[in-house]
Parts: sequence; C-alpha cells; structure tokens
Amino acid sequence: MPELVIATRNRKKCLELAALLRMPGVRWRSVAEFPGVPDVRETGRTFEANAVRKALAVARATGRPAVADDSGLEVDALSGAPGVRSARFSGRHGDDRANKAKLLRKLAEVAPARRGAQFRCVLALASPQRVLAKAEGTLRGQIAMRPRGRRGFGYDPVFLVPRFGKTVAELPAAVKNRISHRARAAARLRRMLPRALARYRIASSRRSN
Repeated sequence: MPELVIATRNRKKCLELAALLRMPGVRWRSVAEFPGVPDVRETGRTFEANAVRKALAVARATGRPAVADDSGLEVDALSGAPGVRSARFSGRHGDDRANKAKLLRKLAEVAPARRGAQFRCVLALASPQRVLAKAEGTLRGQIAMRPRGRRGFGYDPVFLVPRFGKTVAELPAAVKNRISHRARAAARLRRMLPRALARYRIASSRRSN
C-alpha cells in the first residue's frame, strides 16, 4: 500500500485533508510523524507556488510522495488581501483570533453588500523528483459582521455562505466537506491520484533498475 504524506503540522487541517482524499489502496500519514522534516517557509507570491514548494520539500525529506496545500481568504474590498498572508495577517503566524479581529476591524465601515470574499485552495502532489499533479478549488461568500459558530478553524467563523445563511463554522462537517474550497480542490486531486501514482511507480521502477 503506497504511503503519502500530508505536508502540514496543523492537526485539524491534516485530518480534514486525510478525510477528503481518502481512497482505497492509499495510506495517508502526517508530516508530524517524521520529526526530522524541517518547516518549509511560505515565500511564494501565489497559493500554487507555496503548495508546490511545500510538497516538493516534504517529499524529498521523507522519500515519499507528499500532498501540500496553500489556502487562504481573498476579500474583494481589500483587493484580494489577506491572500497568501492569511495565516499571518495579524503579524503572528497561526493566530486565528488575532487574524479574524484584524480582518473585522478593516471591514468595520464596509456595508454587507460590499463584503464579498472567497476562500481559495491549491493542492500540489509531488514526488521527491517532481510535481505530479495540482488542483484548485474556491468557495464564494462574504465576511460576516461578527464571528459565528464553533466548528472549523481559521476564518471559518467569519465566512458567511449566503445560500445556507450560516458561516462555515456553523455548518455541519458533512456540508463543509462537500462545498468548501479544500473539498473542491481535493475532489479534483483525488480524480488525478491513480494516474499520478501509476506514473510515479513506473518512474521509481526505472530508477531502481
């Protein structure tokens, strides 16, 4: 059974991706299971560049194919910010509360009709030698006036999905895992996985002969 590594130490994100990418014949492992793997800095200017950078680095460090995501929030009224800086919008990486607070302060005077936004996710699958596949997904919505809901993580409590009248943090997990940006990217990548892994096995066999 091939082992693939999910290139994130964020436990909630890892569990979410493992569930979204689950398929017969593949065992998913967290990069946290490999203590010697260094952190990969997200220095790219796009989600795709960061996802590719992380996937390649983790694949090379573990010797196994790796999947990495880079995702974030793009707010229309902020010209697409925070974008690739979503996780460190407040200046402290991974401080979800501070990130949400800064976002709501910046939009305090923005009317609901102008609070459009989207979550974007890019997933990259890489072997130690090269990128095997990439997939992207988005979810349109708007920024709520205040946080609502206890599920999810990141900006989920302030991201309103109008057709449900709820924030992502208020949605049942089954609904989120069907409509989210990460779910849409994962569904596309899952369709590519069998062919990508077949090419990887063929290439590995040739290198070993």
